[in-house]
Amino acid sequence: MPNKGIAGESLLCLRIETVCKGPVIVCPPDMDVIDAARLMEEHDVTAVVVGDDGPPLGVFSIRDLRRFMADRGGAGPGRKLRDNMGNGPDTIGLKDYVFEAVLKMTRHNLFHLGVVGEEGNIVGIVNATELLQLQSSAPLYLYQEIEQAKSIEQLRRLGQRIVDLVRFALTGQIRIESIVRLISGFNDAITLRLIALLASDEGIRLPAGAAYLVLGSEGRGEQTLRTDQDNAIVCADDLPPEQLCEVIRFADRLVQALETIGVPRCPGNIMASSPQWRHSLTEWNKLVRQWISAPTPEHVLNFGMLQDLRTLHGDHALGLRLRDQILATVQRSGTFFTNMACHVVRFPSPFTTFGRIRVESSGKHRGKVDLKKSGIFPIAAGATLLALEAGIIGGNTWDKLGQLRKLGVISGHDLEIIEAAFCYLIQLRLQRQLQEQLADREAANHVDPETMTDKERERFRQALQGVSTFLWIFRDHYNLDYVSI
Repeated sequence: MPNKGIAGESLLCLRIETVCKGPVIVCPPDMDVIDAARLMEEHDVTAVVVGDDGPPLGVFSIRDLRRFMADRGGAGPGRKLRDNMGNGPDTIGLKDYVFEAVLKMTRHNLFHLGVVGEEGNIVGIVNATELLQLQSSAPLYLYQEIEQAKSIEQLRRLGQRIVDLVRFALTGQIRIESIVRLISGFNDAITLRLIALLASDEGIRLPAGAAYLVLGSEGRGEQTLRTDQDNAIVCADDLPPEQLCEVIRFADRLVQALETIGVPRCPGNIMASSPQWRHSLTEWNKLVRQWISAPTPEHVLNFGMLQDLRTLHGDHALGLRLRDQILATVQRSGTFFTNMACHVVRFPSPFTTFGRIRVESSGKHRGKVDLKKSGIFPIAAGATLLALEAGIIGGNTWDKLGQLRKLGVISGHDLEIIEAAFCYLIQLRLQRQLQEQLADREAANHVDPETMTDKERERFRQALQGVSTFLWIFRDHYNLDYVSI
């Protein structure tokens, strides 16, 4: 049993390998349930993996045993593991953090996770009870508080505690990708609880045949702190008019409620409350074709937001169909990828002709670098476009860069440089946002290289060089030096 005395804060830095119980007990699918139960008792485990020589077929756990005993009383036919096992197992890596396992279990209603070693084989199993017993006051219990929140005001207060948690996480040796995933998980949980409260307290629901989508960085699951809303709705083509009224009511109220808990409205009105971001599946398809055939700056921006869609609530099949339509549409367009590539590189390079870090030359941010424009956007948008060309849609930037490495678009050496740059710039942006929030100022994306120490400035320069490496690969891939931008 894991150590119950672990401090809540240190749980954030705890890796799965420190709590993983092994070895894994593998049982054939035709084994009798009672024989498997004896093995579990003998080895003091709460689950066994069911399988032969190939990949696991499923997991048989204490929960499954209780269900079997309740349904059959331990007698009669259907006593084989294959007839009583659960699906899975879903997995987590040995080097991943405990909080990532808890988030995965909570979001997908899982009780067990298989622990995967470096060679991809299952080396252990962790269960929810063991992880949650690590420390009842751990920050991850914030998830349960969110799911049990009774009011919109309570959700607003819990949102501030997420910021405090992120501030602590940044002080530890935690991968920035994991911190971003933590933020995304909490943001999703708060929005979903908000939706549940609207249904229970006000009778406002999204009807069947509609899906609520999150877009942009939220859709990719790589938000830093929430700066504004980016969302949309897709409806089935045959949605009755009276239910369409329910969709509009839901969208208007949810956008308003998100604003109440501290998530500002999008300045560009990219929100489900806007008729421009609320369509049937067929209407969305027509709109995507229009954006692609007439690539004005507004259309390119809109497409960039929509392509990162993720269904957060409602009919997930509709979101998947919309994704498939987007992918099919862009693959049929002869000029789409070149047009989008020009959009990705529209901002000046991170360095001047003489190799100095490029800063804003005028305005209130004069002498500063826009982290989003100078590095985060080119890598995120560029990786998304390269992945889209390869038939990959959805996932975060790290996922896409990894896929591009497997496809040979990016070498392993360049991938390390680009990922290091992206991680550092995301971390710098998050630190900057937290600083601004503490000072009760509007979140900003700008940093001043002159206020950095020599070591910090050199690390920043290296990150921008990583951006330059990516842009060189990107421009070469699309032959942009031969295109008039």
